[in-house]
Amino acid sequence: MTLAEKIQSVFPRTTDIPKTLLKDIPCIQTGYLINGEIRAWDGPRQRVLSPVWVADDTDPKPFFIGEYPLLCESHALEALDAAVAAYDHGRGIWPTLSVADRIDHMERFVFRMIEVKERVVRFLMWEVGKSYQDSGKEFDRTIKYINDTLAALKDLDRISSRFSIEEDIIGQIRRAPLGVVLCMGPFNYPLNETFTTLIPALVMGNTVILKPPKHGALLYAPLLEAFCQIFPKGVINIIYGEGRTLIPPLMASGKINVLGLIGTSKTANALKKQHPNPNRLRCVLGLEAKNPAIVLKGADLDLAVRECVLGCLSFNGQRCTALKILFVQADIIDVFLERFAKAVNALTFGMPWQEGVFITPVAEKDKTSYLEALVSDAVEQGAGIVNTSETTVCGSFFFPAVLYPVNNKMRVYHEEQFGPVIPVLSFKNVSEPVDYMIHSSYGQQVSIFGSDPDQIANLIDPLVNQVCRVNINSQCQRGPDTFPFTGRKDSAEGTLSVSDALRVFSIRTLVAAKQTDLNKKIITTIVRDHKSKFLATDFIL
Repeated sequence: MTLAEKIQSVFPRTTDIPKTLLKDIPCIQTGYLINGEIRAWDGPRQRVLSPVWVADDTDPKPFFIGEYPLLCESHALEALDAAVAAYDHGRGIWPTLSVADRIDHMERFVFRMIEVKERVVRFLMWEVGKSYQDSGKEFDRTIKYINDTLAALKDLDRISSRFSIEEDIIGQIRRAPLGVVLCMGPFNYPLNETFTTLIPALVMGNTVILKPPKHGALLYAPLLEAFCQIFPKGVINIIYGEGRTLIPPLMASGKINVLGLIGTSKTANALKKQHPNPNRLRCVLGLEAKNPAIVLKGADLDLAVRECVLGCLSFNGQRCTALKILFVQADIIDVFLERFAKAVNALTFGMPWQEGVFITPVAEKDKTSYLEALVSDAVEQGAGIVNTSETTVCGSFFFPAVLYPVNNKMRVYHEEQFGPVIPVLSFKNVSEPVDYMIHSSYGQQVSIFGSDPDQIANLIDPLVNQVCRVNINSQCQRGPDTFPFTGRKDSAEGTLSVSDALRVFSIRTLVAAKQTDLNKKIITTIVRDHKSKFLATDFIL
C-alpha cells in the first residue's frame, strides 16, 4: 500500500475503536459552576466533533463526542458578580485565608483530581486528537506542576515569615492577591497550560473566572464537582460558551484585575482595549512564536535531525514552542534534507490510541485547508515538497510537508503555521537567520545545532537579546517548569515558571511600624496570639 493509500484509509470504523475509550462518549455536558453551585443548563449547546473521524461505506465523517453549554452574557456577568463578591475588595474568606490553609485546599483538590484521571485523559484525547499516551503525560505533568507550585509557595512564605528592621523601621513583606482573574487556556494543552495560570492565581488568594478553550471543554466536566466542593463559593467559576459572547462584557465591566490568557496577540490586544481602566489590568500572556532552528556546519546531524523532527512535529507541530522554521548552513543542506525527509516519512501516523503513534489528526476545524494553502503558496513561489511527491490530506489528517527552498515571499516564511508544515532555508552567512529573528514579530526561543564553541558563543550573545531561551543542540521546549517561560515582542507578557507565576498573580505588600516600645508591644501581641494571617511568623513545614 502506498503512503497516499494508507492516509486515505487512516480513519477507523466505529467498531474498530477500543470500547474502553468510548466510555462516557458522547458526553452531554449541562453543568457549569457559578458561586459554589453546579447549575444545570437547558439552553443551546455546542456540538463537539473530534479531530478523529470515523469511516463508513462513504467518506469518513467527524465523530460526535458530546456537547457543552452555550451560556449567555448574563451568565458571564453572574460569574463575575460571584468572583467579585468572593474577593470582596480583599476581605473575602479566600483572600484573607492563611497561605497554609490555601495550600491545604489545593492539596485536597489534587487528590480529587487524580480520582478522575482516566475520564479527563480520555476526553483530552478525543477533543484535541492528542495521543492517549501524551494525554496521560499532560495530566501527570499538570499534577506535578500543582505540587511544584505548592512547594514553591511554601518556600516563598518561609522567606516572608520573618521581620526586617531597616532605618529603625520594623517591616514584614509578604505577597497579597490582586483581585479577580480571568483565565483562558489554549486548545493544544487545554489542561496543563490553562492550569499554569489558574493554579497560581488561586493559591495566591485571587478569585477566578475560568473559560475552558473551545477544543478542550469537555475534559473539565469531571473536575466541576471537585472545584465546587473544595473551594469556597465564588472563588472559582467555570463558564462555557463562545468567547466573543462571554468575554467582552467581562472586560468592559472594568472588574477584571488580571487577564491570564494563552492564545494569540490579536485576541489579547482586542481584550485589553475593552477594559475601561487599562492601568488597573495586569496581563499574563502566552502568545504566538515562530521559533527557528539554526543548523551549523559541523553539527551532529543525527542529533540535529532527531531533535528537529521532535521540535517540528511533536503533537503535529501544534505548540507555541514548536520549531516553525529551519535554517541550515548551505554546506550541509543536501545531506540534512535527505536525512530529515527520511526521518519524517518514517514517523508512525494514525489514531491517538494506537501504540507508538506520533502523527495524529489536527485539532482545529478547517486547519488542513489552511495548511494546504500554505503549501500551495510556497510551491507556486518555487519551493518543493521534499519528503513526498504531493501534499497528502484526508479529512482532518495532514501528513507532514517539508518545504525547500523557502524564501521571504512565501506566507509560510512569516506566518506561524501551528501544524505539520516545515519550511527549510539554506544560508551561507550566519547573519541571515539572525536578521530573520531581528525582524520577526516574535521572540520566544531558538535552537542552535553545532559543535564549535566559538561559533555557538558568537550566536548566544546577540540571540539572548532577541529571544528568552536559547537551546543548544536540543529542540525548543517549555520545561522544566521551574525555568522561566516567557517571550519578547508579540510572544508573551509576564513569566510563567512555577515561582514566577506566583509573583505575577500577586503583589508585594508590607506592614511597617517605627521601632517604638508601643509598636513592639502591638506587633508582639498580634504575632504571639495569632491575631493576623498576614502579620505572622508561622513557618510552613
